[in-house]
Amino acid sequence: MRCPFCHADDTKVIDSRLAQEGTQVRRRRHCQVCNERFTTYEVAELSLPRIIKRDGNRERFDSDKIRRGLIKALEKRPVESEAIEQIVQDITRRLMSEGQREVPASVIGEMVMDALRQLDQVAYVRFASVYRQFQDVNAFREEIERLLNNNRSGQ
Repeated sequence: MRCPFCHADDTKVIDSRLAQEGTQVRRRRHCQVCNERFTTYEVAELSLPRIIKRDGNRERFDSDKIRRGLIKALEKRPVESEAIEQIVQDITRRLMSEGQREVPASVIGEMVMDALRQLDQVAYVRFASVYRQFQDVNAFREEIERLLNNNRSGQ
């Protein structure tokens, strides 16, 4: 592993342990040239589906996009970052287990909305307003009414 400080190739692993519930290996490294220490994370490269966007374009799956959307929706909400990571991991795991080569972006959007609906309803409405492209206040009201009706029927 190349040192991020001096770019030397001569680094040594001084500690390894499992991270993220065993899905990553955390390695503490020491550069033999500049004596700096740094941490790296290894994850298995898995076959994830390509995402079909609304316009028909295809792109590789990027869990960071899901994470950024969740963070934006949950901004200033009382939700721990571990909950965000758990949602990202759950969605990634679901996509891998389904084994499809391509998945419409709308499927992932609905997965995110389902997770947010259960986690934080304010964040859910925020996300839904962008995802479903609300045009006016009535769209917000309708979504909130739908959410309230689901809460009443789910009790």
